[in-house]
Amino acid sequence: MTKKDAIKIFENKKIRAVWDDMKEEWYFSIVDVVSVLTDSVDGRKYWNKLKQRLKAEGSELVTNCHQLKLPSSDGKLYKTDVATTEQLFRLIQSIPSPKAEPFKLWMAHIAKERLDEIQDPELTIDRAMMEYKALGYSDSWINQRLKSIEIRKELTDEWKARGLEEGVQFATLTDIITKSWSGNTTKEYKQLKGLKKESLRDNMTNKELVLNMLAELSTKEISEVSQPETFDDHKDIARRGGGVAREARLKLEAETGQKVVSSLNAKRILQIDNNQKKEENIKDDE
Repeated sequence: MTKKDAIKIFENKKIRAVWDDMKEEWYFSIVDVVSVLTDSVDGRKYWNKLKQRLKAEGSELVTNCHQLKLPSSDGKLYKTDVATTEQLFRLIQSIPSPKAEPFKLWMAHIAKERLDEIQDPELTIDRAMMEYKALGYSDSWINQRLKSIEIRKELTDEWKARGLEEGVQFATLTDIITKSWSGNTTKEYKQLKGLKKESLRDNMTNKELVLNMLAELSTKEISEVSQPETFDDHKDIARRGGGVAREARLKLEAETGQKVVSSLNAKRILQIDNNQKKEENIKDDE
């Protein structure tokens, strides 16, 4: 399967999804969908109980259920039950929810969007921008985030070209890069920001995003020149790439007297932005 991971937004809630290029089919995380439809704190427990009931009823839905590796809150990939759009339509019939019909319309819209994006790849960027806007992010932050996605993809493409595998190897190198430039492992960075399941990059400030991009861009370019052969070579390059951004961070902190790595998360950043907008509106009214 040639797959592309994605995060889809339904009523400001994230749903993990994978696009299969070969089958031209979306696969959605069933746990995420169940959590949205039921407003359940633990969608996994709800799905496990529903799965047992459906299995007892002889439902083919459970038998034909696929598992794919999807990113979890710790940044690692774990096998997760997924379903196609058609399977989800059938599954929703077994879940009493006032959100069922709106969710069906949402899925149909997502399917159409992907077909449109295949015809015009620029729509993918437009879609991501709209989803971040819906979550309340500022235009300047969104521009940085979209650029960071592009640079991250260039780095992972380089790793894939060198024969590295998604999952543990990608996570290990990412951890090294993050530690090298910021002084924190990915786990420590998320703890600093008070995050659990949330994406670290989605909770970085503009300065953090820029330096993280510099670290990943540097790692990619050093890799292209050095042509590493072993995983140890890749780990050394990750440290060197992160070191480029570390020097920039230390220089910036020395010049400004302000720390770059921040405990601010998206929720807090959005609160600050909203407060600033309110203050600006008050001044305009005066």
